[in-house]
Amino acid sequence: MRTVLRRPDFRLLFVALLASMAAESVLLLALAIWVKDLTGSDGLAGATIFAIIAPMILAPLIGWVVDRYRRRPFFVAANLGTALLLSPLFAVHDRADVWIIYVVAACYGLSYLTLHATLSGLLRQLVPSELLADANGALQTVRQGLRLGGPLAGAALYAAVGGWLLTSLAMTGFVVAAAVVGLLRVTEQPPAAAALRWPAELGAGLRHLGREAALRRALLGYGLGSLVMGFTESLIFAYVDQGLRRDAAFVGVLIAVQGIGGLVGGLLSSTVVRRVGELGALAVGVTLFGPAALTLAWPDLRLGVLALLLAGLSLPLTMVGLTTLVQRRTPPGLLGRVTAASEALVSGPQAVSIGAGALLVGVFDYRLLFVVVGVVTTAAGLWLWRGRRLTPPNPPVPPTTPAVARIPAPRRPLPDPTGDRLTGR
Repeated sequence: MRTVLRRPDFRLLFVALLASMAAESVLLLALAIWVKDLTGSDGLAGATIFAIIAPMILAPLIGWVVDRYRRRPFFVAANLGTALLLSPLFAVHDRADVWIIYVVAACYGLSYLTLHATLSGLLRQLVPSELLADANGALQTVRQGLRLGGPLAGAALYAAVGGWLLTSLAMTGFVVAAAVVGLLRVTEQPPAAAALRWPAELGAGLRHLGREAALRRALLGYGLGSLVMGFTESLIFAYVDQGLRRDAAFVGVLIAVQGIGGLVGGLLSSTVVRRVGELGALAVGVTLFGPAALTLAWPDLRLGVLALLLAGLSLPLTMVGLTTLVQRRTPPGLLGRVTAASEALVSGPQAVSIGAGALLVGVFDYRLLFVVVGVVTTAAGLWLWRGRRLTPPNPPVPPTTPAVARIPAPRRPLPDPTGDRLTGR
């Protein structure tokens, strides 16, 4: 990780993403709390999170748009657009204005998908292939660190001064991110002209995921795990209430413990990718979630702390493994569509499982459901591990200290699964 942080170009992008991720971390929970405060309804507050997730169905369209433009200017424009779309929140005053929060949440969901797809391509341009795992690991470490205090800070700010200051701070974060990325000097070739009709162009990302054996296995295995992982969003409240006999606020303590595990996982993720390959790192992450869930079936605080540490450790391993795999196995001209499609294929089942978990916890014993989660995720992780040879380990990267920010020379064009030639960018 220190090797990639020595690169001036990546350090500049890192600072920009630190600003935008901080804005994101303080905003998301606060939007749901805002709705709860205005309406008094838990269901309407939960619908805020659904509004953010719902735009995932537009992933093919978003990815196609991202692939039509140069990465750096599009990333700058997307951050400025995100800041602008938050401005209607200043008009929210009472219950009648709740619809504004829902519209902003849905637009933010589109923006998140756009930024994620664009960032994947921008990283591919700035960082050599052998350092992609280190770059993704560094970003995941920051993201997990912000999970420790960001949402609580956002909730505290909202409680203290209301939504206007929170909105202002979030907008500032995205504007700073745009300004810093604007300082990057990246030589980009214009995107290749589309050779197919637009319906075929939209589906190119999904077709690539289906044809590439390692990507296909990764998404099938992780998607299977995601079908039950979302149960834990509701089960953790039952664990604290019925198992530990504590107030619901104690969930915040367990989330902080999970964040500590996430920090450790972020720091270790690039090393794991180099040792066992991208698919192997993904397998380790999904598998670790299994014993964590099984442990939570026994309500004991000491075991619970261990389980949450394991769950936190698993998340960055899965994300770094999958993200790096997508970046390395996808032609540059398809990367926006493939990234957006993979995000939707993972987030979709997870969103369904969150809703299903909320219903099932009222019917079945939470301990039984934790066992189901543990068994399914362990099985999914072991199946992924069996395919780890599809992505062999990477050799260690020798430390280098570039004197100036440089962009690697364009690589030899990669074959495009859609039939047209896509130039390396």
